[in-house]
Amino acid sequence: MPRNSGAGYGCPHGDPSMLDSRETPQESRQDMIVRTTQEKLKTSSLTDRQPLSKESLNHALELSVPEKVNNAQWDAPEEALWTTRADGRVRLRIDPSCPQLPYTVHRMFYEALDKYGDLIALGFKRQDKWEHISYSQYYLLARRAAKGFLKLGLKQAHSVAILGFNSPEWFFSAVGTVFAGGIVTGIYTTSSPEACQYIAYDCCANVIMVDTQKQLEKILKIWKQLPHLKAVVIYKEPPPNKMANVYTMEEFMELGNEVPEEALDAIIDTQQPNQCCVLVYTSGTTGNPKGVMLSQDNITWTARYGSQAGDIRPAEVQQEVVVSYLPLSHIAAQIYDLWTGIQWGAQVCFAEPDALKGSLVNTLREVEPTSHMGVPRVWEKIMERIQEVAAQSGFIRRKMLLWAMSVTLEQNLTCPGSDLKPFTTRLADYLVLAKVRQALGFAKCQKNFYGAAPMMAETQHFFLGLNIRLYAGYGLSETSGPHFMSSPYNYRLYSSGKLVPGCRVKLVNQDAEGIGEICLWGRTIFMGYLNMEDKTCEAIDEEGWLHTGDAGRLDADGFLYITGRLKAGGENVPPVPIEEAVKMELPIISNAMLIGDQRKFLSMLLTLKCTLDPDTSDQTDNLTEQAMEFCQRVGSRATTVSEIIEKKDEAVYQAIEEGIRRVNMNAAARPYHIQKWAILERDFSISGGELGPTMKLKRLTVLEKYKGIIDSFYQEQKM
Repeated sequence: MPRNSGAGYGCPHGDPSMLDSRETPQESRQDMIVRTTQEKLKTSSLTDRQPLSKESLNHALELSVPEKVNNAQWDAPEEALWTTRADGRVRLRIDPSCPQLPYTVHRMFYEALDKYGDLIALGFKRQDKWEHISYSQYYLLARRAAKGFLKLGLKQAHSVAILGFNSPEWFFSAVGTVFAGGIVTGIYTTSSPEACQYIAYDCCANVIMVDTQKQLEKILKIWKQLPHLKAVVIYKEPPPNKMANVYTMEEFMELGNEVPEEALDAIIDTQQPNQCCVLVYTSGTTGNPKGVMLSQDNITWTARYGSQAGDIRPAEVQQEVVVSYLPLSHIAAQIYDLWTGIQWGAQVCFAEPDALKGSLVNTLREVEPTSHMGVPRVWEKIMERIQEVAAQSGFIRRKMLLWAMSVTLEQNLTCPGSDLKPFTTRLADYLVLAKVRQALGFAKCQKNFYGAAPMMAETQHFFLGLNIRLYAGYGLSETSGPHFMSSPYNYRLYSSGKLVPGCRVKLVNQDAEGIGEICLWGRTIFMGYLNMEDKTCEAIDEEGWLHTGDAGRLDADGFLYITGRLKAGGENVPPVPIEEAVKMELPIISNAMLIGDQRKFLSMLLTLKCTLDPDTSDQTDNLTEQAMEFCQRVGSRATTVSEIIEKKDEAVYQAIEEGIRRVNMNAAARPYHIQKWAILERDFSISGGELGPTMKLKRLTVLEKYKGIIDSFYQEQKM
């Protein structure tokens, strides 16, 4: 498996999985795919409702070959490095050290079909039973969806918006959109009707896919304000009643039968790698969301080399098994679950819609993934759950776990790269930790990733104690996901890994510590913001470098370390290390947010660890076991957040004050001291608006929501 071993400019050469541009699939192989697919289509409940004829199958496979050859002869025109037009083209940033030819999404899938056609592509549950779709079935479903979109009037470079939880329908609708010459646009399921309207209007959505009646109602409210919208397809539930231009999935797929295979292939044949195929809308914390335009080359390049940098294996070596549960409208999940899955023939199994409310662990146990990705807050929730269970366990069990984690953490910190484990470490793993990993569903998991936000050192140490390394990546929607990646072969604690092959980085305006603004260049860099020329020019300079606005440093071996920046009292202060220090010092704290930008001194908002309502997943008023233990230790009998705040519980407030004083004592200088703080009545949550769909802290939203409390910190005291 080729790996990036240099400082970040290397590229795998002689990759056996990259077909020569002049090769065409062997006829005998395609005949076998035709035969096996016909057999499997008879047994899949998802496709039973959507019959595919032998003629359709043969026709699709035969007509797809010319695009593959034609596409290989593509010669990049001299376009600009960016565009803001949905139908625009861009010049690709091809690094001389990694000059592999660009190719389209269709070619990527076609080559996967040739290699992985018989393998399971998608796993999903129907009536509590797992069912599967093979890669050959998946490809044909995507083609039928593509023809359905064409029948509904999808125009080239217009969008299909998808508003629903992760599912096979999300996947083959997305792939079908690209096949049909459209642009995939995901919308978060938590979006308001107004947010849906903004995105659907901005991207010129011709079709919107929704999974439930609840999501359908949002679109019905705003349809009159969407002049480009021609149809809505609902795929999990039937519509409440028959409505014009609202189709069930079965009706939609039937429409595709009316479009000749030749018509679809004519569109596929004209596609180029430097045209837009995906739109990812940023969260819009400052003004309206921006539509990040990603090209077919952005997708196919990143799915290939970004995943290789994370040591994702092709199915010829080992079929990766992953669980899809994070929002596909976010670039990390879309690249990792959808596009990388196709590139390497992975098996993608879909979690239940309530995954983040507690059912994810059940899915992990049933599926036993080989690779898993979670945002930091997901890993923190898993950690907190283990701590809760341990606290309620018997004395001996609790001591065994603490012993096992202690010896394992020490080994992983002192000898991080060593495969030779002392006897006590191996014994601890065999007796205790292997059983914990099995209970979590990670018995077969070789790679665990995180990204999208910083992770506390406490969380990383906790999982190292379980013999679970968490591999970080760094990137943005504007870099198609990962631009830096960690892996079992490129790992350094607290770093975001090394450059993906063929990518570049430079730090501008570095300070004495070598910290500067991170600027990125390569095949991952987006095309531009849709319809926003000024914002695009702010982000991309004349040489094509993306200015991220993030600060960081590189060590001598090319590992990247991220530092967040804000100003307080004229000093640049990174908030995350201070927030982490407070949470480490005070185990009762769930979230800590530092405030100080354009302020005279630092202050902080704190939330306490409380239990979740099992039905709604909303925060309750009840403290967790760990939080109550803290209270008892400092002399408080409080069991709820409201008790602590309303009575201003002296023991708890004094303990927090002392903890913050200890953090201040370890600060580099006085401007880094927290001078005022407050406990909020409720923990941060997605429903409360403080956390985004990937559970990332929305700092500007918090500043606005708690403006009164924050302003009170900085009011001048009058004599």
